[in-house]
Amino acid sequence: MTKAEVILAISRKTGLDKEDIRNTLDELVSVIQNSVAENQRVHFSGFGSFFKKKRAKKIGRNISTNTAIVVEEHYIPSFKPSKFFAAKIKTTS
Repeated sequence: MTKAEVILAISRKTGLDKEDIRNTLDELVSVIQNSVAENQRVHFSGFGSFFKKKRAKKIGRNISTNTAIVVEEHYIPSFKPSKFFAAKIKTTS
């Protein structure tokens, strides 16, 4: 499902203007990105949490040249679904 499809689905269910939904969704994403970048966990009850996860330094491989490279310690965004959300997905086919 694309962003445009999400906006259309919300608009149909709520009757709100698509442009208002697009602006709200863009702002929601921006708030989540900025909060996670500032090391704050963003939690939605019944849905899950967005947070920053640390990846340790490791040795990787450049497959083009078959040489070892060092991948420095870095952070990645992560999402952990709530137990309710995970259970709902498990029970659907």
